[in-house]
Amino acid sequence: MPDLFDSLAQQLATLRTLRSSTGSHVRSYVCRCGAPLFFGNTECLTCKSALGFVPEQLELVPLDPGPDPDTVLPESSADVYKYCGNRTTPALCNWLLPGSDPTPLCIACRLNRTIPDLDDPDNARYWGAIETAKRRLVAQLLALGLPVKSKLREDATAGVMFDFLRAAPEGPPVTTGHASGLITMNVEEADDAKREQIKRDLREPYRTLLGHFRHEIGHYYWDALVAETSWIQPFREVFGDERASYAEALKQNYELGPPADWATSYITSYAATHPWEDWAETWAHYLHITDSLGTALAFGLHADSLEVEITPFGEDALYAPDDPAAASFLALLNGWIETMMVLNELARSLGQADFYPFIMSKAVVAKLQLVQMIVRDAPSRRPAAEPEPTA
Repeated sequence: MPDLFDSLAQQLATLRTLRSSTGSHVRSYVCRCGAPLFFGNTECLTCKSALGFVPEQLELVPLDPGPDPDTVLPESSADVYKYCGNRTTPALCNWLLPGSDPTPLCIACRLNRTIPDLDDPDNARYWGAIETAKRRLVAQLLALGLPVKSKLREDATAGVMFDFLRAAPEGPPVTTGHASGLITMNVEEADDAKREQIKRDLREPYRTLLGHFRHEIGHYYWDALVAETSWIQPFREVFGDERASYAEALKQNYELGPPADWATSYITSYAATHPWEDWAETWAHYLHITDSLGTALAFGLHADSLEVEITPFGEDALYAPDDPAAASFLALLNGWIETMMVLNELARSLGQADFYPFIMSKAVVAKLQLVQMIVRDAPSRRPAAEPEPTA
């Protein structure tokens, strides 16, 4: 199965939609009855077939009863699966795992170390929204061919795990962040009103649960794919030297703010804080780009169907113009920018904020290409080090 980037590049080159692709990372699914299905569905709304997401295939498929109680058979498959144990919890997980797997949870849910007290109705609602965003993240990571292992159950040294916490009424606040494979999330980020208030207070153009996940998992993959590998020198050439004091960088950012010209070199003002934050912000945007473009193509929307003109980025914006995937990367990026221009105009037509309220510079394009090169090299990664905690 081609990885996410290769499949996107193939579809851009041939102007076919991702629905016809043999790649299985799209967000467009169809039931056996012909009705459209969506990523979070547990049941077809037309024929009432039970549905399950098969992580190994990255497909949402109708299910038939399996040979044993509590087992199911994905359509056109002889492999026996079972439901994730969180299917009937507020998480509403629709993922499957092999019937022979001794664990009760799917590959996404087994990453959790701590969840909030579900006796509190707000916590149950927050956790449901958090798990929905996390499943989208994990599906994309799998599509990119990145390692996804539970630190609790599969790889105590190099795995990842999540704590979803809520501060006590009079207790200290919960800080969202990453440290040595543990990602902590403040569950109140799932409260739309509170998240929007924080967004306004911090003057951020964009703040979402999925964005938090993509940023924090970027810190985790810096440990796994960059630290103590041959990629560390290219990283320092493009992002800067991460050995600079992280604590001092944060202090300076909060006291003085970002440099006035941050937009010439960074995708967000927060990225200017420190090379680690620049990496995490750029990583998150790489995931934004590949996932949103894949979704657009899956529904037949691509740049060649749009009447919009941009000044495309060329080889002079790249970190490595001689990389074998350089041309495909530029086609993907420029096609995505055209698509986002149209979607932003659609949002404005409805009186809404832009879907993607960011402007890219050549420096950011070079960073995005390096992120892609590191992602595509992931199978040959070396063991990770354990740097300082990052937020």
